[in-house]
Amino acid sequence: MLVNGKHGNLISIRDRGLLYGDGVFRTLRVSGGHALHWPLHYQKLRHDCTTLGIVCPDFAMLSAELSSLLELHPDGVMKLVVTRGEGTRGYAPSAHVEPTHLWDVSPLPDYPSDWATSGIKARLCQLRLGQQPRLAGTKHLNRLENVLAAGEWNDTGIAEGLLMDEAGNVISGTRSNLFVVSQGKLITPDLSRCGVAGVQRDRVMAWAAQHGMPLQARVVSLDEIMHADELFVVNSIVGLW
Repeated sequence: MLVNGKHGNLISIRDRGLLYGDGVFRTLRVSGGHALHWPLHYQKLRHDCTTLGIVCPDFAMLSAELSSLLELHPDGVMKLVVTRGEGTRGYAPSAHVEPTHLWDVSPLPDYPSDWATSGIKARLCQLRLGQQPRLAGTKHLNRLENVLAAGEWNDTGIAEGLLMDEAGNVISGTRSNLFVVSQGKLITPDLSRCGVAGVQRDRVMAWAAQHGMPLQARVVSLDEIMHADELFVVNSIVGLW
């Protein structure tokens, strides 16, 4: 693990990421010494930092740190966290705060290989996502909704849980973005009020545009999900299920 560019695993107990979830993160798959789609992840990181008013660390600096970690850990999962930094008591951020950034390294999860080829089992979660347009799409550190939803089942045969918002619209998986195939059209839920817009979601949407496949990002009902020709979920670690 690196904390502000130095090997270690300690942050201040007054770090606002710890106290308030005041930060953002990205999760990258690493294979053969390469961090897949790192520039796209950085673009998302910078966008999300801007949403929260956090100064995003420099691309060149983060890339150098990432390269040093890849020499030691050529395969697995890299997680990059950026917090607003250390602050005083209270919600209001100080005017001049130095951001904290850290890298964490984990082994690649050992998911069954046939989940990518033969499909998965998914369930509908009871938890409903709250709506907050100012944070919609942002991968911020406040992920308690996902934590509670993922805790609703312990059946290892169920790979993912699908989340709906308070209006009953389907939004995403607990750790993935969702796509629907229906009558030759590709559809993905609108994320303007809640949910996380992941890098793999952007890549699928770009692929559809490049290949002339009709694509809509709009409200998706549960009934539409149940009658779809095909569903698939994507994230940066599993790819596509």
